[in-house]
Amino acid sequence: MTNQQLVAGVDSSTQATKIVVVDLESGDTVREGRSAHPVGTEVDPWAWWSALLEAAAGGVLDGVRAISVAGQQHGMVLLDADGEPVRDALLWNDTRSAGAATELIDELGGPEKWATEVGTVPVASITATKLRWTARAEPSVAARASRVLLPHDWLTWLLAGRPAEAVTDRGEASGTGYWSTVTGQYRPDLLRLAFGRDLDVPRVCEPGERAGTVSASTEGLADAGLLADGAVLAAGTGDNMGAALGAGAEPGDVLVSIGTSGTVFAAHDRPSADASGVVAGFADAAGGYLPLVATLNAARVLRAGADLLGVDLAELDRLALAAEPGAGGLVLLPYLEGERTPNRPSARGALAGLTGGNATPANLARAVVEGMLCGLADGLDGLVAQGVPVRRVLLLGGGSRSAAVQALAPWVFGVPVTVLAPAEYVALGAARQAAWALTGTAPSWPRPEEASVPVPEGASVTAAAVRSAYAAVRDA
Repeated sequence: MTNQQLVAGVDSSTQATKIVVVDLESGDTVREGRSAHPVGTEVDPWAWWSALLEAAAGGVLDGVRAISVAGQQHGMVLLDADGEPVRDALLWNDTRSAGAATELIDELGGPEKWATEVGTVPVASITATKLRWTARAEPSVAARASRVLLPHDWLTWLLAGRPAEAVTDRGEASGTGYWSTVTGQYRPDLLRLAFGRDLDVPRVCEPGERAGTVSASTEGLADAGLLADGAVLAAGTGDNMGAALGAGAEPGDVLVSIGTSGTVFAAHDRPSADASGVVAGFADAAGGYLPLVATLNAARVLRAGADLLGVDLAELDRLALAAEPGAGGLVLLPYLEGERTPNRPSARGALAGLTGGNATPANLARAVVEGMLCGLADGLDGLVAQGVPVRRVLLLGGGSRSAAVQALAPWVFGVPVTVLAPAEYVALGAARQAAWALTGTAPSWPRPEEASVPVPEGASVTAAAVRSAYAAVRDA
C-alpha cells in the first residue's frame, strides 16, 4: 500500500524493548520487533538503547513518520555534564531506598502533606527516594550528577540526538515525587530535599505536543536502518499511562494489568490524594489523571505456584478450577518479592490455614490464584475509596491469559470483567501518542476485546468470605 502512513510505539519495559509499527488510519499493527533487557534491579541505561536498536533491526521502522517511547516508570537515570550515566539506573523494583522514603515523608510533614501537595506518598519505587539513597550512600557518584531522567526520557533524548533540553510528559513526571499533579508543575524544593541540590530535569510537554524530531546523528541510529532523520518525535510517557492510551479506557473502566508487577488504574477527571499511600495520584498522558495502585507480585505468583506443584501453568489452572472457592481455608499471602501495596518492602509470602484436610494440590493452586487476585482487589478498593467509578474491569497482561484468572477475577472483584485480546498495549499507547503528535488529533482506533465474563450469580457471599480470610492473614 504505497500511500500507507506509519507511526511507531516503543515499550521499554523491565524485561524487554517491544516495538509496534501501526497504520495511521486503521490502527492495525503492520510490523513488530523485540529485544530482551538485562535482568536485575539496576541496569546500564545504554543496554536499553542497544535493545531498541536490536528490536528495530531488519527494517522494522522503515517508513515510520512519527515515534514515541513509553517506558517503565520511576527508574533513576543520573547523567553527568557530558550526558553520560554516572551509575547504573536504579529501577522501580529496587527497594534499597525504602528508608529514604520514610525520611522524606517525615521531612515534608507526613503522608497527608505529600498526598495533598504532590499526589503521591513516597515508597521505595519513587524516583525521589532513589535520589536520596544515592546522595547518602554514594556521595562521590552523586557529586558527578548534573541531570536526572527517567528510562523513557533517556531514550527519547537519544533519539533526538542528545539536545540541550530533554523532554518528558506529565504522566511520567508525576511518578518522580518532585512534580505535582495538584499544580501541574515541578517542585524544585522537593528535588533539593531528596538530593541536596538542584539537578536539570526534562521539560514537561503538553499532551499531543510535538517534542522534537529524530536525529540520525545519534550513535548507531543510521547503521541500524532506523527511521529517517526528521521523523516526528512525541514526548513519550510511562508504561501505565501508555497502557491506558493503548487500551482506550473509558470512564468506568478500571484496567487491571497482570504482568511482572500488578497494576490497577483508571483514567479519571481529577487528581487523587490518598494519604494512606495505597493509591498513587498520577497524571495520565492525555491531560487527565491516572489514580493507580501497584503491587510487586502478580504473574510471578502464578509461576511460583506452578513450580511448587511441579506443573505447568495450564495444569495450575485446571487444578485451581477443580477446587472449591476458598481452597478449603488455605490462604496464600503472595508477597514473594516484598510488597509495594501495602508498603512492606521487607515482607515475605506466607501460606496460612494449612491442615491435613486441605493439603491438596487443587487447594494450593486455588489459593495461589485467589491470593494474587485478592491483592489486586485491595487495589480496586483503594480506587473506589478515591471516588473512581467502577463499571467493569479490563483485564490485560501476561497473567490475564490464565483460564483460572479469567474465571475467578469477576468473582473476586465483584464487577464484570472484559478480557482484552493479547497485544502490546503500552507500545500501542505510545503509537497513539506518536500519531497524535504527527496529526494534531488523538486517533480513535478500535480496541480488541476478547471475552466478557459476568459476575457469577450468588458469588458475593463466598467471595466476601475469601477476601475476609485473606485480609486477616495480610494484617496479622
